[in-house]
Amino acid sequence: MLLRSISGLRGTVGTDDSGLSAEVVARYAASFARYNDNKGTVAVGYDGRLGGVHFYELCIQTLASCGCDVMALGMVPTPTVQMAAEFKLDVVGGISITASHNPGEWNGMKFIAGTGLFLDADENKRLWDIYDSSSAQPVIAEEFGDVIDGRNFIDEHLQAVLDIPFVKRERIAKKSFRVVLDAVNASGSVIQPRLLRSLGVTDIIELHCDASGIFPHRPEPIPENLTSLKQAILREKADLGIVVDPDADRLVLMMENGEPFSEENTIVLCIEHVLKHSSRGQFVVVNLSTTRAVEDMAEKHGATALRTPVGEINVAKKMRDTQAIIGGEGSGGVILPSVHLGRDSLVGVALALSALAEFDGPISAKKKELPQYEIVKSKIELTSLDQVKSVLSALSNTFAPRAQRVNSEDGIRFDFERSWLHARASNTEPIIRIIVEAPTREEAEQIVIEAKAAL
Repeated sequence: MLLRSISGLRGTVGTDDSGLSAEVVARYAASFARYNDNKGTVAVGYDGRLGGVHFYELCIQTLASCGCDVMALGMVPTPTVQMAAEFKLDVVGGISITASHNPGEWNGMKFIAGTGLFLDADENKRLWDIYDSSSAQPVIAEEFGDVIDGRNFIDEHLQAVLDIPFVKRERIAKKSFRVVLDAVNASGSVIQPRLLRSLGVTDIIELHCDASGIFPHRPEPIPENLTSLKQAILREKADLGIVVDPDADRLVLMMENGEPFSEENTIVLCIEHVLKHSSRGQFVVVNLSTTRAVEDMAEKHGATALRTPVGEINVAKKMRDTQAIIGGEGSGGVILPSVHLGRDSLVGVALALSALAEFDGPISAKKKELPQYEIVKSKIELTSLDQVKSVLSALSNTFAPRAQRVNSEDGIRFDFERSWLHARASNTEPIIRIIVEAPTREEAEQIVIEAKAAL
């Protein structure tokens, strides 16, 4: 299976003839070289999963043989590749060899522009057109690019996080946190322990941080995949658990009682901390499917919350255009433009620990202090994507008359007095995703029932 979308390219490896192969990786790398006019430097890294190093090396050699210089970063988080593309003057773009949170049989490629942002819809179309037309053009040997050892760039990433003015290293050290870290043996295995030690955390239980690329459990950081982390937190009497996905752009926290803090609360915690230490009148940007608690927190601190269609590129572009101070997604993706314009679990860890260091109590008590909402997710099966318009129309007929606001930028979202419903078509399968948030789970589930009854 091979999928390409605004999130890049993902495919299964070795399962069938239509999956991700060396030929496909090489062709996409050559197409990306052509996309950049076969010149300039391209930053390349990989997330550490099994087999990824071979695609990484193939990608490097293909880019060089097409005339691009290559900054070879090694096994690094995707945010590190984004930082290199954004801040290194001669870097025209980047490729991260990763399938994000997909299982081990998957791999893929995330394509990054020279701005440090992922390619948007128009830029992706141009890249796909090059690939589909087989118009990638190799160059003569005299014009081959050079390969530059960029493995030390991870130090610049780490230092940029430590230099965040909202990060209180002395207070973190004084709290003497006991932390269990799960990096699923992937790209966060080295840099996350280094970050924690640099922040003053000395009591670290490294649960899955051997950088082997062998996932100890399904790598998507959701509660059902984190039973070993829960057990370790309880066994070690830890203050909290930290888990990142294979390319370390998403952060998930687990409380001292072994229960999830929730990714939605991760972004709210970080936003609260930054706004508390900033001047009033700031902008905060999240997507349409992120918790309403962001608006509550923004209002409390004199800031304005803005929303975009789902997709990191949409949030990041809005943040850039409005000069937002912080933003992100409810999946645990925290974006702080002063470091770079991409989701970054290192930024999330530093901000979250700083916030917890200022709080007099355990992380479970901090969760109770945040605005309380419950999110319920469901889906509507379609027989074809042609049904999307009629389904959204039916939902509008039911909910629009009583909604305070209706947003149709990405599917349709209805905001009510204390709850909301967002319905949007999947990019990869014939379903409509339904997300509802309300003060209680019962209220949210009732809205989901009503939405399905409307159809």
